[in-house]
Amino acid sequence: MLSFKWRHFEKEIILINVRWYLAYPLSYRHLEEMAEERGLRIDHSTINRWVIKYSPELEQMFQQKKKPTGSRWRMDETYIKVNGQWKYLYRAVDKEGNTIDYLLTAKRDMKAAKRFFTKAIKRNSHPELVNIDKSSSNKAALNSINEGSEEQVEIRQCKYLNNIIEQDHRNIKRITRPMLGFKNFHCAQKTIAGIELMKMIKKGQMEGDNLSPAEQFYLLAA
Repeated sequence: MLSFKWRHFEKEIILINVRWYLAYPLSYRHLEEMAEERGLRIDHSTINRWVIKYSPELEQMFQQKKKPTGSRWRMDETYIKVNGQWKYLYRAVDKEGNTIDYLLTAKRDMKAAKRFFTKAIKRNSHPELVNIDKSSSNKAALNSINEGSEEQVEIRQCKYLNNIIEQDHRNIKRITRPMLGFKNFHCAQKTIAGIELMKMIKKGQMEGDNLSPAEQFYLLAA
């Protein structure tokens, strides 16, 4: 359960600001102005601290309620600017477009790709097949995972089949664009966890999806 002890604002106010930031293309200053219109004086830096604090905790709670995903994955990486430099966001979806997992890394190489696949397999079922582009590092990472494993992953390199994951990247970029880049890697990791969380909820990947996305989000903090 999330702790809101010693916070100067009520739980509902904190959660609605966190959800708005993660769900819509808004900046912290936008939210500060929106709060002021409602008679609340909340500094944008305070909202930033809320997002950094609660996003990863909510995402961890979501993982306990996440529906099973498919065993045929589409994997690719996109770019996120952190402190003026491009970093790499590894992501994968199943053939239905449901999010498998994600990982922000400083480098784009075999070690980073293997870290992503290891995390994704640990938190999801072992895939039957992973479709990747022509990246040699991604293929090397999968080959490394296959070595000594009883469950072998079929590797398919076909770029046009990854259109579904490339389209999914755009949904993430639409939210991060108004943020104008992250100040540090730590904040980027935690914020992206929340953005991915909201996307998975909107895709209907949480148990009890008869509720609205907003209701499902607040249920995680109940």
